[in-house]
Amino acid sequence: MIILPLHHELDTYVRLHGLGKKFQKQKKFFESNPLHPSLHTEILEPRQYRFYSFRLDRRYRAIFIYRSVDTIEVIDINDHYR
Repeated sequence: MIILPLHHELDTYVRLHGLGKKFQKQKKFFESNPLHPSLHTEILEPRQYRFYSFRLDRRYRAIFIYRSVDTIEVIDINDHYR
């Protein structure tokens, strides 16, 4: 699995919130196994939009879409509880 490079604004968000190491760790897990237990990968509602998420930690989630069968693009990283 391939994760496309983060958009500049998302990269800035990751750095400002101190999520760089967590993102890189979870990215490695995702690239080797998208269903790794620590990721808690899931499809979001409504399902027909095909937005997915994986966990960076208990608070933050990466929202992504599939660009092809083996490539995803992270379109947002947000505070899951806001």
